[in-house]
Amino acid sequence: MIRSSLAAGLGLDRAKIQPMWQQKIIRLKPRNRGFFLITDELTSQLAEIGRIRVGLLSLFLQHTSASLSINENADPSVRADLDAYLNRAVPERLPFFTHTLEGDDDMPAHIKASLLGSSVTIPVGNGRLLLGTWQGIYLGEHRAYGGPRSVIATLFGD
Repeated sequence: MIRSSLAAGLGLDRAKIQPMWQQKIIRLKPRNRGFFLITDELTSQLAEIGRIRVGLLSLFLQHTSASLSINENADPSVRADLDAYLNRAVPERLPFFTHTLEGDDDMPAHIKASLLGSSVTIPVGNGRLLLGTWQGIYLGEHRAYGGPRSVIATLFGD
């Protein structure tokens, strides 16, 4: 009902509006610990964004020791400072960690991933992500070597 009213209010023919749902797994290359700007790596595998007039892109990282976030896309020192801060806030080898079988960096990686989160949602308009001028999508790799990472990208729009 809302779609019909919205379409009519915008002077659009409801029959011509074809909502699109698409979901795919995007494999990210392995990285060492740090924060990495992955906007281009993701969008290069999502050509369908170009067909969306109004929509949303949901990105979900399928890992518990890495994170996704949106932040500064121009100055790499922001990424270095984020990594330095989190490494100081959640250091390795704290004596009270009991989850230690997977290495000294594993439990701190889980904590960092929980603090930052595993998903982001970005509006899409006129065939592009509607990120701010200085915004980009980050992968936070919280292990010394986390291996390849998988992101579920779900795109919805008209």
